[in-house]
Amino acid sequence: MADLDELDTAILRELQVDARRTNRDIAAAVGVSPTTALDRTRALRERGVIRGASLTLDLAAIGRPVQALIAVRIRPPSRRNIEAFRNWVTALPDTLGVFVTTGSEDFLIHVAVPDNDSLYAFVIDRLTEHAHVADVRTSVVYEHLRNDSITPA
Repeated sequence: MADLDELDTAILRELQVDARRTNRDIAAAVGVSPTTALDRTRALRERGVIRGASLTLDLAAIGRPVQALIAVRIRPPSRRNIEAFRNWVTALPDTLGVFVTTGSEDFLIHVAVPDNDSLYAFVIDRLTEHAHVADVRTSVVYEHLRNDSITPA
């Protein structure tokens, strides 16, 4: 775990609000000089605490209003089969996220598709045709809320 002090935590909090803010804005918000803020932000990147910035899209506006969470079991559950499926499903254009899990399912896949027919095709024509998929359970997402700001522990 990264060793974060109060200034690191304050910089992270400000960047989570808007990662596009200027270094001067961040420095003013946390009460340090722009040079100090820049040095600390660079150090957080170098240490791997900040791994990048992402763009949040309105999925409906780009033609993908239907989201689903799909639980998948792989059989036989070998490292080779798990990793091969993980890499394959992550690369599919409908996939937003992949969680490798414990319990009765091996994966939880978050997808965004144009409509219910596309969701059906994704599950039936893509997932169930994969050689190692043993079971699939799909839950349609009514609403997806995110917490884009988390405080370091």
